[in-house]
Amino acid sequence: MGHSYRPGLFVTDFDGTITRQDFFRLVVETLAPGGMETFWRGYLNNRYTHFEALQGIFGSIRADEAQLLELVHKAEPEPHLTKWVERLNAAGWDVVVASAGCGWYIDRILSTTRAILEVHASPGRFVPGNGLLMELPIGSPYFSPTHGIDKAAVVRAGLQRGQTVAYAGDGFSDLPAARLVAEPLRFARSDLSDALSREKLGFTPFESWGSIAEALCAVDPKTINNT
Repeated sequence: MGHSYRPGLFVTDFDGTITRQDFFRLVVETLAPGGMETFWRGYLNNRYTHFEALQGIFGSIRADEAQLLELVHKAEPEPHLTKWVERLNAAGWDVVVASAGCGWYIDRILSTTRAILEVHASPGRFVPGNGLLMELPIGSPYFSPTHGIDKAAVVRAGLQRGQTVAYAGDGFSDLPAARLVAEPLRFARSDLSDALSREKLGFTPFESWGSIAEALCAVDPKTINNT
């Protein structure tokens, strides 16, 4: 028997979208202070891919696992995540996380919420003395050599299945995916909202993931056109 899909698909970024804090920024601020200047600036100047920049930052961590886990509890995920996912499902929306980050910390942050979500992210493992070692998700159907996960491919898969697709994100890496969804179903803040504004593409700004969920729960995905 094949997978049964709901009529709607809500594809959501993780860091800075489901969580208020970007995990890599927490890492830079506390455990790898040189990472931003070396790797993130290198990414912005096209010396590194997005994946290589995060891989470099996480590989710069010289702390024990307990210190890294402390940051998990500072990420500030949506406090009512489990409730909202259940309500979205009841309203006809599948919810899928598409992240350019690392599954190691995403899984641990989600475990603090008890929310059950399909997650597409790059795998990783913590090795004392070597940091958080993030690897490319070679076997993923949404593999991207530059970002780990191709978020736009997750959106396209839903569209090809005939689902109505919504998207939410906060970063430059979210732009290709956000372009693919209808304006009423496009939610953005921070760098993504700036990028969409430059392209004169409409979107709904958000302050919390729960506010997006609330808006989508009021929408019947069967009545919305993707174009």
